[in-house]
Amino acid sequence: MNVIEQLQNHNIKPSVQRIAIMGYLMEHRTHPTVDEIYTALSPSIPTLSKTTVYNTLKLLSEQGAAQTLTIDERNTCYDADTSTHAHFLCRHCGKIYDLSNDNNTKKVEDMNMDGHDVQEIHFYYKGICKQCIENERLIKIKNN
Repeated sequence: MNVIEQLQNHNIKPSVQRIAIMGYLMEHRTHPTVDEIYTALSPSIPTLSKTTVYNTLKLLSEQGAAQTLTIDERNTCYDADTSTHAHFLCRHCGKIYDLSNDNNTKKVEDMNMDGHDVQEIHFYYKGICKQCIENERLIKIKNN
């Protein structure tokens, strides 16, 4: 699906800024912050402001075109993948990884939610990523 279709499917009127921001999210699966998106796009869109990036990401999240992630206490990150999946934050390097959702994860439909209408679920895991574990292992080998 292209960027304009993605926006239109979520009842968002495409504009130059919205297309650029949604396109960046779809292309860069790194769970970027407002600052990262602004830094990447501002050279090619001189009229872009951080406020516009923030407001656009808020709109994308509210309309279901993107997810807002609060896994990192210091930064709010964004994800264009709105399918049900978990996120893993590495405490060493700070990267956020997508984890596939398996059948072992409880589904809301199968749970007693006491009459509440659950509209959003976040699965967050924190630890050390396999790349950082491997880097630590190599450093130990090198130092011995």
